[in-house]
Amino acid sequence: MITLVLGGNKSGKSDFALDLAAKTRKPALFIATGKARDLEFREQIRQHRINRAPKMEVLEVSSGLPQALQKAKLHFPSVIVDSLDYWLFSCRESGCEAERIQEFLDVLEGWDGKDLILVSAETGLGPLPAGSGVRAFIRSLGALNRRVATVADRAFLVAAGLPLTLKQD
Repeated sequence: MITLVLGGNKSGKSDFALDLAAKTRKPALFIATGKARDLEFREQIRQHRINRAPKMEVLEVSSGLPQALQKAKLHFPSVIVDSLDYWLFSCRESGCEAERIQEFLDVLEGWDGKDLILVSAETGLGPLPAGSGVRAFIRSLGALNRRVATVADRAFLVAAGLPLTLKQD
């Protein structure tokens, strides 16, 4: 089952995804895609580590998410990816965005029923920034989120810590 969890910054989307995984009572792999680029983000990563289950395995990846998912589904009944927005940023940085997105969508199309929880930022609710690079990223992430939502069995939007069901199969 593929679940997409969307939300804004500090909305509670990561906590909600961890709660969903805990309810399955299955061993889970946590795939982290963000890199600590400043002190504030290092602190955010530290807090995420504190909030995760102590026995949850963690794998840190950048643009290699499709390959990591292929390996993870062989060894784990449940996988959490946090987050697609940081992964997309890494893909854009490395110049392989279109190729990696297609590889990722191919992995999702072939997903075999194991639990996969994908966390992503919902950036389309605010004003469009003036910078063309930021606008391009927001549009690309919006398109990715739409494509993932189409494949997902369930989708939620988390706002103020409250999950809203967008799709439930």
